[in-house]
Amino acid sequence: MIKVGDTLPATTLMEFSEVEGNGCSLGPNPVDVAKATAGKTIALFALPGAFTPTCSAKHIPSYLEMFNDLKAHGVDEIWCVSVNDAFVMGAWARDQKTNGKIRMMADGSADFAKAAGLTLDLTARGMGLRSNRYSMLIKDGKVATLNVEAAGKFEVSDGATMLAQAKA
Repeated sequence: MIKVGDTLPATTLMEFSEVEGNGCSLGPNPVDVAKATAGKTIALFALPGAFTPTCSAKHIPSYLEMFNDLKAHGVDEIWCVSVNDAFVMGAWARDQKTNGKIRMMADGSADFAKAAGLTLDLTARGMGLRSNRYSMLIKDGKVATLNVEAAGKFEVSDGATMLAQAKA
């Protein structure tokens, strides 16, 4: 499993763009993790799946609520990563009204989750291989803090915990 001090896996995530511009075409666009995190502070949180109850009712809202405070304490971007395709992540972004606040990153084949050693096997529940629920503060492509949730829990990967770590 990835740990504090490690460099993020050299993978590519996908992001759905609603508007063409800033070098992005309409629809899914690749995001090279190394390039996108270079020189930035990123609050990244990951979860098992888009539109799932805890993720929609608690996880995303906690980061939306902390958005201004996180930015005020040096966070350049907030990323939500899930093992879903970019179209699903785009629809979820619209549903959760994250535009301009949280970048909704698709890890469709779980490449990032596998490379980070943060997978969750939900095959028995019909969901296949997913991402653990966790958060990490990333500084210039390296893990500064890592908060991995115990199975079925939502206690340490929320926006308030991330804000406390960004302030430290």
